[in-house]
Amino acid sequence: MSDVALVHGAYHGAWCWERVVPELEARGHRVVAMDLPSDRADAGAREYAAAAVDAMADLDDDVTVVGHSLGGLTIPVVASMRPVGRLVFLAAIVPVPGRTVGAALDGELPTDPAFLATSTTNEDGSATFRTECVEEWFTHDAPGSTRWVASRLRRQFWGPVTEACPIDAWPAVASSYVLCRDDRIVRPDYQRRVARELLGVTPVEMVGGHEPMVARPAELAAVLDGIVSDR
Repeated sequence: MSDVALVHGAYHGAWCWERVVPELEARGHRVVAMDLPSDRADAGAREYAAAAVDAMADLDDDVTVVGHSLGGLTIPVVASMRPVGRLVFLAAIVPVPGRTVGAALDGELPTDPAFLATSTTNEDGSATFRTECVEEWFTHDAPGSTRWVASRLRRQFWGPVTEACPIDAWPAVASSYVLCRDDRIVRPDYQRRVARELLGVTPVEMVGGHEPMVARPAELAAVLDGIVSDR
């Protein structure tokens, strides 16, 4: 049995892994998912990582930590706070220690510029994802799940994006990258580049869009199981 911790991305919560957890458990893994404090204006990557570490209190030191999308900014910080066996970046942004997302990779942005127009800024400075944009960006390959996803999206503050990555050096832990070929949010060319240039790995490629945990939970679980088993 191996332990797996699932770290969500922007606007999401532990709920987004509901279809993957039983698939991983059926393969013999102990799994936890948690809500990150993305609805807190004062929370950055350290606060996100602290929430993940708290949820992982009962997991073994060789736990595999999976970070989806914006969760990629959190999981290296988790590895700086507690022992982990492997980091898995799933359609994720990969940080550079001491640099902001915008300053990394010569200023290359990880997302399609049009994605920036999919949210509404609230009076408190948080962002709310526009319901009418959910299918186009998140569930275009799983339209039957659009209402389920749209009803659960949370407000999002952007502390982890605007701050510099709060670790001084990359943690001494193996990494893997899982790329989604039809991703409309985190560009596949960006995903290939960061896997190669920042992590030094060849990504595992899946068909489908940005939400494989929603659209292809069994396939995603098989990919993650393969990564864990080959470790």
